[in-house]
Amino acid sequence: MLRKDILKSFSLDRSTASEEEIASFTRLAQEWWRPDGAFKVVHRFNEARLDYLMALLPKAFQLPDNTNRPLDGLRIVDVGCGAGLAAEPLALAGARVVGIDPVERNIEIARHHLAESGARVDYRHMLPEDLARTGETFDVVLSLEVVEHVADVPLFLASCAQLVAPGGLLVLATLNRTLRSFVFAIVGAEYVLRLLPRGTHDWRKFISPMELLRQLEPHGLQEYERTGMTFNPLRRTFRCTRDVSVNYVQVFRRPSMDA
Repeated sequence: MLRKDILKSFSLDRSTASEEEIASFTRLAQEWWRPDGAFKVVHRFNEARLDYLMALLPKAFQLPDNTNRPLDGLRIVDVGCGAGLAAEPLALAGARVVGIDPVERNIEIARHHLAESGARVDYRHMLPEDLARTGETFDVVLSLEVVEHVADVPLFLASCAQLVAPGGLLVLATLNRTLRSFVFAIVGAEYVLRLLPRGTHDWRKFISPMELLRQLEPHGLQEYERTGMTFNPLRRTFRCTRDVSVNYVQVFRRPSMDA
């Protein structure tokens, strides 16, 4: 079924979809909205990421103060949205959100969960290269812990860059390829603390901030800021720090037309 779904929707010689990764996340799809399930650490991480985004985006776009809808007016696409853990809160904060994911079961669960949350998100079963070909652009393109799972990183980054409107942001959250990340994100998180299922990550697919910068600059994007996300194993929480040796968020901006 997975092979059929990929070929049906994404029949290209090059594709960012990895059949192995899609199969893995399909098996775990039911776990997304369980706070104590297989993705429990993602829920903790999501809280820190959302706090960061809620501070970053109004400031970057000079949005008026709006306590109830701080992201009102922004158009956001969440690339690799999973079952909507980030997309839903962003929509509830006032943004117009599109969520795309190559795992069809994730999209089904995300759509089902909208009835519980009351959020409005346009979920689509597709890849970023397919969306880029439509010509749509967004104020904010998010890709949170996705780039380390794709089959073709240059194509993925080029497609995400193409989706960024003039003056818009590309926000990438991923893992750095360092000895520290191997110890903490692979050995610690998957084997010792068992925060994630074993095999969730392949350290060889981790990517450094400099590698992202080198690949995105030719597409007209400039680095805006970067921050680390550090895990506290005692409290099982994340917080923003200057340490980008394991988890980090890197933000890029496309200059506006009148810049």
